[in-house]
Amino acid sequence: MKYNSDKAVANLYQKQKLFFNTQVTQNTAFRIQKLKALMKEIQRQEKDIYKALNNDLRKSSFESMTSETVLVEKEIGKMIQMLPLWNRPYRAKSSLINFPSKDYIISEPYGNTLIISPWNYPFQLAITPLVGAIAAGNTVVLKPSEFAPHTATVIQSIIEAVFDEGHVAVVKGDASTATMLLKKKWDYIMFTGSTAIGKIIAKAAAEHLTPMTLELGGKSPCIVDESAPISITAKRLVWGKFLNCGQTCIAPDYLLVQEKIKDQLTQELILYIKKYFGENQQDSADYGRIAHQKHFSKLKTTLANQNVIYGGQTDEKEFFFGPTLVNNPALDSKLMQEEIFGPILPIISYQNEDEIHEILQNRERPLAFYVFSKRKKFIDKLFQRYSFGGGVANDSIIQFANDNLPFGGVGHSGMGAYHGKYSFKNFSHEKPVIKRSFWFDLPGRYAPYPKSLSLLKFLLKNL
Repeated sequence: MKYNSDKAVANLYQKQKLFFNTQVTQNTAFRIQKLKALMKEIQRQEKDIYKALNNDLRKSSFESMTSETVLVEKEIGKMIQMLPLWNRPYRAKSSLINFPSKDYIISEPYGNTLIISPWNYPFQLAITPLVGAIAAGNTVVLKPSEFAPHTATVIQSIIEAVFDEGHVAVVKGDASTATMLLKKKWDYIMFTGSTAIGKIIAKAAAEHLTPMTLELGGKSPCIVDESAPISITAKRLVWGKFLNCGQTCIAPDYLLVQEKIKDQLTQELILYIKKYFGENQQDSADYGRIAHQKHFSKLKTTLANQNVIYGGQTDEKEFFFGPTLVNNPALDSKLMQEEIFGPILPIISYQNEDEIHEILQNRERPLAFYVFSKRKKFIDKLFQRYSFGGGVANDSIIQFANDNLPFGGVGHSGMGAYHGKYSFKNFSHEKPVIKRSFWFDLPGRYAPYPKSLSLLKFLLKNL
């Protein structure tokens, strides 16, 4: 169904409010039933998902499976397994002031939610938050990115096969469609995308005091010191940086490499680029493409006038942008001021920890932070000193795969977190309730109040 007008959006919005008010989504068994049906439909359309991802981003089936569908299926499986426990009211410690009482926390859905997803992992980053919203008992309007149209069509097919429109609906369209949606008073909004658009989302949410989760990005640094084993460090960096053609929000954005090993590491990076994708990466079936013209042009502009030491090849006809290494770019250049979000890796040398701090201290807090080192104290010091969404020592982007960890940003890299239990909590309001008995009242609670306050003050502070 098309929702290309204010009237159509308003009708859908009202339909979902009415559906939520039936309270059918409050039932845990209903939520599990829908999650199981979603899993089954995703598995049925798996080949169509792979084809769509290849059409949109030239992803291989292997990469589509490992970075998109498997993660989604894992998330659904976790929700199905754990939802009866997570959705159960749980006891909180009671205060003696309220004696006798039993205190509980009840998880309840926010209500009508809006999810706006990006184009870089267009299936996974649309469906994973959707799973959390459904598990928590919400209705959902999902707006996938217009820059991954084939994947958006498959998502719509899956959703329409499983859900009533009043429960979950896919609204396709461009920025004007998003603007129409943001005019409505949602009970919760989740957005994944750039910091610039995140600010627009935040302003729209503020109009209605709508709570939200913003999954943004930022310039995620990677520090490599002289103790790091060169070969395996290069191997893991090339994998993490050039996965999905560098269009990963937690990819290492730039390297800070100790001067002594910089040249050696650079040669190893080149070696593994060639090993993974061949001498001519454009011919590799395992190397993706830039999603759309606008982003392709932005990357070319960003790379202009830089000291390219490897790569830099482009083909605008198919949005090919080869793996690229840049030597010591100026810190005030566009390349080092804005998130790259593509297959360009700046390599900057440093001599000591003070130089690292000079570079990092005035930058916005990133979504990810990476350190390669054998020195435990050095790693711990950096993790303690700098603020970031999530950190990894001696590898890259693997934090996303662990659904036992919250995934989210801080500051300009976002707010809120999800994955696994954190997805359920993200889309739930934790409602505290107290159940008291009638048989006891604390003396001195009611007027006329006692003249001496010292004893009462002591009791109130310590009970």
